[in-house]
Amino acid sequence: MRDLKLPEQRHPEKARRPVQAQPKKPDWIRVKAPGGKGYAETHKIMRENKLTTVCEEAGCPNVGECWSQGHATMMIMGEICTRGCTFCNVATGKPQDLDAFEPGRVAHAVEKLGLKHVVITSVDRDDLDDGGAEHFAQTIRAVRHRSPDTTIEILTPDFLKCAPSVLEAVVAAKPDVFNHNLETVPGLYPEVRPGARYFHSLRLLQRVKELDPTMFTKSGIMVGLGEDRQGVQQVMDDMRAADVDFITIGQYLQPTPRHHRVDRFVTPDEFKAYEKAAWGKGFMMVSATPLTRSSYHAGDDFARLRAARLAQAAGA
Repeated sequence: MRDLKLPEQRHPEKARRPVQAQPKKPDWIRVKAPGGKGYAETHKIMRENKLTTVCEEAGCPNVGECWSQGHATMMIMGEICTRGCTFCNVATGKPQDLDAFEPGRVAHAVEKLGLKHVVITSVDRDDLDDGGAEHFAQTIRAVRHRSPDTTIEILTPDFLKCAPSVLEAVVAAKPDVFNHNLETVPGLYPEVRPGARYFHSLRLLQRVKELDPTMFTKSGIMVGLGEDRQGVQQVMDDMRAADVDFITIGQYLQPTPRHHRVDRFVTPDEFKAYEKAAWGKGFMMVSATPLTRSSYHAGDDFARLRAARLAQAAGA
């Protein structure tokens, strides 16, 4: 069904955007084309369970590597988003009704893939009274039931138009990691993330810690959108003020000529400088490379994050 939709139907608001020239990618950004037995098997499981993945919808450059290892980031609540962020390749429009059987299918796929760690994200669903919070909770519980030893990381929307209490349902379902990405510096929100509010997103992350101080929190930004170093440093400080444990920083890549243009390609040395600064500000875990994405190597990073907390507790 997804392959039959025309670009104009999938992204009607993006079709009206001006064409933005895409600069040539430097060598450190290029990746191998996806393929191989592991990739094919993961693809088969996703299709058999009628699941959507952000790996495909967002055009992630790491899909070949991750899927060849049986890792896929599930995207629940459909493939149509109610927002129109200029950096994102996910379709925008009027979503379909929630699928009550989706949590079970996600749980079955996690079990079949034998995942030790799974990342579950979603589109924004501003059409729902709770923004899809209960659907997230149901999916977490379904995965716990089928795969009790699997650690669960969720990457949620901001629940901006919902009552503050909806967040409690998600936290009460006990994901191991609660991730919500700030995406960029506050000054770029009007053009990059127009439907969101920077300080609302910060408060969301802070509220998770208030509801459950033991829950790991995580957030990420992209660079190369037009921000400066001072702005990135300020976002780091804001995250730490909200008690965020784990920060990811990756290079923004322009999905199509009608998306926000790449301002520049940040060098690997600059990423190392951001990583050093983040460690210095007290994050328990940092991932800052050109190809870093929220769910890239998430399982390995979670193991390190948990080890860091144990070491911190032993030191105290």
